[in-house]
Amino acid sequence: MKIAICPGSFDPVTIGHLDVIRRAAKMFDKVIVVVMYNYHKKTSAFTPDERVELIKRVTADIPGVEVEHYYGLLADYARNKGAVAIVKGLRAVSDFEAEFQQALANKKLNSEVETVFLTASAENMYLSSSVVKQICEFGGNISEFVPAEILDDIVKRLRKDVNI
Repeated sequence: MKIAICPGSFDPVTIGHLDVIRRAAKMFDKVIVVVMYNYHKKTSAFTPDERVELIKRVTADIPGVEVEHYYGLLADYARNKGAVAIVKGLRAVSDFEAEFQQALANKKLNSEVETVFLTASAENMYLSSSVVKQICEFGGNISEFVPAEILDDIVKRLRKDVNI
């Protein structure tokens, strides 16, 4: 069985993330979506358990997808799960440098795993969790950016009354 890991902070999960997960599920027998701690991001809108639950809801119809969270080295997680690949989505060239550096480090730490880069669909190239959070916080419509099943959860958590 070919197992892939699809890691990210997913705070919150977007339609761009979901697109990459769906495409990875067509390539591998099993895809484990893993919510990881990102030390570059000091605060989170949702706890790891909440993010896992949101992702489970939006991936329930995708065969072979499991969702977990993990605090530790991705290379170790991949080894423990018997994964052959780490799937990463790339939005723009600016994503590539950091992702390439991580891929090389992961390969050094776990020579059994390959990193597979999937480019974002053209309509999702600009989309990130940060963009979703900012738009939502200031009252903008995020319905085209996040799966409908979790839209209300995200709006309830992030929307602020903005009076300038």
